[in-house]
Amino acid sequence: MIYLDNAGTTKVSEKAKQAMLPFFDEFYGNASSLHEAGQIAKEYLEDARSRVAKCLNAETSEIYFTSGGSESDNWAIESACKSGEIKGKKHIITSAFEHHAVLHTLKEMEKRGFSVTYLPVYKNGIVKSEDVENAITENTCLVTIMMANNEIGTIQPISEIGEICEKHGILFHTDAVQAVGHIPVDVKSLKVNMLSLSGHKFHGPKGVGVLYVKRGTQLWNLIKGGAQEKNRRAGTENLSGIVGMTVALEEACCEMEEVAKRETEFRDRLFKELSKIPHSQINGDTEKRLSNNFNMCFEGIEGESLLLLINDEGICGSSGSACTSGSLDPSHVLLAIGLPHEVAHGSLRLSLSKYTTAEEIDKVLVAVPKVVEYLRKMSPIWDKLNKGEKEHVI
Repeated sequence: MIYLDNAGTTKVSEKAKQAMLPFFDEFYGNASSLHEAGQIAKEYLEDARSRVAKCLNAETSEIYFTSGGSESDNWAIESACKSGEIKGKKHIITSAFEHHAVLHTLKEMEKRGFSVTYLPVYKNGIVKSEDVENAITENTCLVTIMMANNEIGTIQPISEIGEICEKHGILFHTDAVQAVGHIPVDVKSLKVNMLSLSGHKFHGPKGVGVLYVKRGTQLWNLIKGGAQEKNRRAGTENLSGIVGMTVALEEACCEMEEVAKRETEFRDRLFKELSKIPHSQINGDTEKRLSNNFNMCFEGIEGESLLLLINDEGICGSSGSACTSGSLDPSHVLLAIGLPHEVAHGSLRLSLSKYTTAEEIDKVLVAVPKVVEYLRKMSPIWDKLNKGEKEHVI
């Protein structure tokens, strides 16, 4: 099996897995308990908090452990909106191609009387910082812009937006789930108030994440019922997962430069060779994107059929976010960058990892053109395009 859906989730690294094992049968105490086993667990918990903070150039007290990126996004937005509501400020700025953990939460905020400005992202898949500043009003309480897009991998100008938000005194949150562990993340230089990350995107375990909250930023409880996480998030901490995530994050930061170099070579080779397929298109900027992200559209085919047939060739890919895999609608990300529905339906996302090999890329370069050709021969849309009855979009 050739696994190229690492933007969806990743294999847990051996170091992370081994680091987790003692916390199942040796150091399994509840970190909130006063007895010795609990206090040992507490020491490991706080050690992990300190190490995560170091990776992000944050203070230890600014790190809150969560169940993953979706919870972190929800918590950041809900908290910022509550602070804004108290001040009579109920306007939010975001982009049109955020992850649904952000977009769906903002839809809920709209039902509660908040107004939301959805900024365009343009053909290159990048938000313009000047658009953020132009959208700010006296009622703006939050700006939330992702650091790197989960489908097309484009990297946003977060530090520029952070400076704008700081100048205007507005809370700034970034969903950095796809970015952390893949590109350098320094919360101080980014000037963010809150930042979300998830362990399973960089070879840590699933079900564990972090919300970074800058000191001085008001944080309101999302989950109630206990005094964990400095009385801000109830629920017994997932210590084994937290330790595994911490080790994986340290490992990813240490290997980042070397891994990114290999991934970039593989990604660019995929782009170069698969762009030779007639009427195909690279989605998003080719330079300002994550090293492991490949995303293209092939006119005249359905992405779902493409995925099923490359799966028969032993290749695991996706057409977009795993969170919307049950949807028949085209990707909201591809629509946001201006692709028409019929082209957006024919997308393929391949996301690489440090475990990806040159031999696997070779097999992909054989399989994808073969499958695209096969599907086009069966496609009535492609037949009309070939006969000139319909104009090519790509």
